[in-house]
Amino acid sequence: MASLSLTHSTKLDKAISTVVHRVRTDKRVSAKQATVSYTQFLQDKMLMIQVIREGVPYSLFELIQNQTPFTEETWAKMLDISTKSLQRYKQSNKSFKSIQSEKIIEIAEVTHLGVEVFGEVEKFKLWLDTPNFSLGKMKPVELLNDSYGKELVMTELTHINHGILA
Repeated sequence: MASLSLTHSTKLDKAISTVVHRVRTDKRVSAKQATVSYTQFLQDKMLMIQVIREGVPYSLFELIQNQTPFTEETWAKMLDISTKSLQRYKQSNKSFKSIQSEKIIEIAEVTHLGVEVFGEVEKFKLWLDTPNFSLGKMKPVELLNDSYGKELVMTELTHINHGILA
C-alpha cells in the first residue's frame, strides 16, 4: 500500500499470518504456504471466509482500523455496536462475531483498493466523502454500511482504476 508505513505493513502481515495459521489448523483449509501477507489474504476469498467464521481478533482489527480513514465512531456504526462495546473488545482482546468480522474484512478490502487507486489514504477519504454521480449522487462512505453498497463502491473504484468514468 502506498501510504502504509513499512512498520505498520509488517505488523499487519504478521498479524494476518498469525490469524491465518490459527485458521489453517482446521483441516478444511489447505496450508499453501507458511506465511500470508495482508495483500495475499485480501485476494483469497476462501481464506477470508475461514477467518470471518473464526472471528477477527481485536488486535488484527486495530491494525486494520489504523490503516483506514475511519474514526472509532464510524467503525462502531458500521459494526452496529457502541463505541463502549468496541472498548470492551479492546480490553479483553476478544474476537468479533462473524457478522462483525465480515464487515471488518469488507472495509479492509474497500480501503485496500481505495488506497491502491488513489495512492494515499487522504485522497481516498476525500473521494469517500464526495457525492458521486455514478453512485446515485451519494457519498461512497454512505454506501459502506451494507454488502450491496460495498460492492457498488468496489465496482466504482475498479472503474476508476481502469479509467472507466461514467
